[in-house]
Amino acid sequence: MTDPPPGPADCSSPLLTRRREQPIFSCKAHVFHIDPKTKRSWIPASASAVSVSFFYDSTRNLHRIISVEGTKAVINSTITPNMTFTKTSQKFGQWSDVRANTVYGLGFGTEAELNKFIEKFQEIKEATRHAPAGSAPNGTSSTPTTSTNASPVIARAVKMDQQPSESPKHELKGGASPAAAAVGPSPAASSSEAQLKYENDRLKLALAQSSANAKKWEVELTTLKTNNARLTAALQESTANVEEWKLQLQSYKEENGRLRSRVLELEAGRGGDTADLSRELHQLRLRADKLEAEGKRKDEENRKLAAGQPDPAAAKAQEESMKAMEQENEQLRGQLSRLQDQLEMALSAQESQHKVLDTLNMQLGDKIAELQGIHTELHQAIQT
Repeated sequence: MTDPPPGPADCSSPLLTRRREQPIFSCKAHVFHIDPKTKRSWIPASASAVSVSFFYDSTRNLHRIISVEGTKAVINSTITPNMTFTKTSQKFGQWSDVRANTVYGLGFGTEAELNKFIEKFQEIKEATRHAPAGSAPNGTSSTPTTSTNASPVIARAVKMDQQPSESPKHELKGGASPAAAAVGPSPAASSSEAQLKYENDRLKLALAQSSANAKKWEVELTTLKTNNARLTAALQESTANVEEWKLQLQSYKEENGRLRSRVLELEAGRGGDTADLSRELHQLRLRADKLEAEGKRKDEENRKLAAGQPDPAAAKAQEESMKAMEQENEQLRGQLSRLQDQLEMALSAQESQHKVLDTLNMQLGDKIAELQGIHTELHQAIQT
């Protein structure tokens, strides 16, 4: 693209003009021109970041933005009150110049530099709005003409100044990388080796970031799969444990029923045997007491008979009766001894049964406590 044509009141070169103008503000930025054919892509006007300066021409009361790379003027724009500088990204901005029939774009190194440029642009724009209109030496007005006879390209530029174009990151063709969009717009076509290297570096950076993100996502996916497998195994194990606990609980219930039945049987058997033995022992003791009293009475009669003249027949009969009573008494004592032995055995058996019952009672208490624990675990498992 050729350099923009000078305005009607700007026939001199920017290099000569800067000698009689006063610099107000300078910064470094990459310069771009809008593609005059498509009005959608950008063409780099400078091979690298160049100095962009605001100048003031006191003789003609004009403010300009001028940038020169080598011997080529990449920006020669007169600021007018109706100009608008639009910030389209963090580090890129643009404005339309009707007189130059183009749209300028600037890419800065940082957002702070861009904001400082915007502040200076607004300040100078307000100054031109309140300043009296100057005139060129040949008598023509320094304010650009926007009549209906202007070219369609100029009319489009006026419209672009009134409605700024979209951010370069939406206008670029070819899919510029995010890193390149953050620094500035990616040009659609460029033959400059430096610009190609610039784009290549940005693409490499974006590719590295994409690879790093892909690896991180792969690690996260593996972690999620591992956690999912662990949770599935834990759920299956919990389900199996619940089924096992149900079977064990049923077994404990059945065993508990059997133990209760055995306790009742033992209590019933113990009560019957002890009662029978106690009754029989009581009867034997009563009979032994009766025989002992009868013996004492017979002894008393014998003493009385011994003191007098005893009848031989009566004495013999009495002696035989005494022997019979002694034999019967001896039998009763033997029977009493056997009953006492049986009672002691019954009491011993009863004590053993007490011990068995205590053991069964303890086992039953343990089973009940275990059942309560299983019931609590089942409740917790159901709740979770």
